[in-house]
Amino acid sequence: MKVTRIAYSAGLNVGKYAALVEQARRLGRVRSEVWQRYGSTSGIGSGLTDRQVRDRWLAGGMHQRFGVLANAWKETVRDAMADMAASLASAKVEVRRAILRRTGNPAERKRMLTALKSDRWADDPFLARHMRKHWKRGKNRTHDQIVVRADHHRTVADGRGRLWLAVPGLERRRTVRIPLSTTVAPTGTLRLILRGGRVEVHYQVDASQMRSSQRPCGDRMVGVDKGYTEALTDSEGEHHGIRLGKLLAAESDRVKERNRRRAKLRSIANSAARRGDHAKAHRITVNNLGHVKRDRRAARHRAQVRTEIFTAVHRVVDKAATVVAEDLTKRFAGRKTFGRNLNRRLAAWTKGVTAEALANVSERRGSALVHVNAAYTSQACHRCGGFGRRSGDRLHCTSCGVVWQADVNAAINILRRAGDPDIALHTPHHRVKQILQDRNDRHRTRLPVQDSSRPSPSGERIIRTAQPRASSRKQAAS
Repeated sequence: MKVTRIAYSAGLNVGKYAALVEQARRLGRVRSEVWQRYGSTSGIGSGLTDRQVRDRWLAGGMHQRFGVLANAWKETVRDAMADMAASLASAKVEVRRAILRRTGNPAERKRMLTALKSDRWADDPFLARHMRKHWKRGKNRTHDQIVVRADHHRTVADGRGRLWLAVPGLERRRTVRIPLSTTVAPTGTLRLILRGGRVEVHYQVDASQMRSSQRPCGDRMVGVDKGYTEALTDSEGEHHGIRLGKLLAAESDRVKERNRRRAKLRSIANSAARRGDHAKAHRITVNNLGHVKRDRRAARHRAQVRTEIFTAVHRVVDKAATVVAEDLTKRFAGRKTFGRNLNRRLAAWTKGVTAEALANVSERRGSALVHVNAAYTSQACHRCGGFGRRSGDRLHCTSCGVVWQADVNAAINILRRAGDPDIALHTPHHRVKQILQDRNDRHRTRLPVQDSSRPSPSGERIIRTAQPRASSRKQAAS
């Protein structure tokens, strides 16, 4: 398993950064050319490879118009073709689902799936229609990245312990040396991303060599509930990542206030431009409506959130050999509408990052991750199976009269859902609700009737008397 690591430049001078920006701009033209020429059925849709594109450009002399070194544009072509192949593969996933919905005939399904896999979908009207629906013509918007091959960069440490990364420039045998803020040398193929005067060096490492991968997992089976206030709550009642909700809410409120002020400044700039005062509009745009500080702040926030979530997952895996989690990839209709501020805060809920952390950490540390159906795990009481009333972080069970901590109750339901023979991962939610109601009805019919008795676990006799109906109570009161 490979994971991505990022190294940052430290103290890079303006001249070097300008040279890298110019190189990335020219390579952005290469990406645009690849997407324009081969991002359709006659290109990547027909099975065209990056090697074939390189041979065509070398034979026709097209590569000479870009003004970059050969290895630079070749790696860019390979990267752009890989992006197009990924977009095509994601569209095929949706078309496969449409095929399964269309017919139940095994022979017809096999024929259509085979045609889709072998890129002969243009000959079938149904496949062609759905591919046009899900596979849109792409356009390149990446003009700030440089891909460097593994054998075309080197790292040098100076006498002060500082690490320098040397990458090819626009001229032969002339490298650009980038000072890094780390003492770990990047390896393999590098992706340089230029952001606001700083260079990010993205590279991949083997997860098994990471220090966190050497930590053993636990020996228990634990269910976890993904949340907003806390990243995870396990079935043993412990909360993990308790700072997540405060981080998300504070950042959401700050972004709201910042965008409100930026909108006001943008309105002033537009008014000045309409009056003909273009100098004032330019000053406001350059000095007050930039994006460098905004992007850096957003990157720091994302890093803090990921750290909080991954730390929470590591704490769960410390005691779990098997982690049972809810599958939240499916969209649920009929969601409850909250207030404007709460909806805005919930929109920043990073459940995708939580799912990524569960998958990566479990694989690296050797624990098993089991996904279960998430339908009604937060609304059903784990004790009696009846549906309760959710109020904040409390679940009021109307059947057994107990108030549970909602997240702990959901985590226990998720853990039990792993061994449920009736509720599979893809069971429809309306069917899940019917199963839970039937179980609750059977449970209630097995309760002792009025004036019946049963022995308690301690040997004493417990007498249960049914409560009178409301009409009977009124008559008795009168």
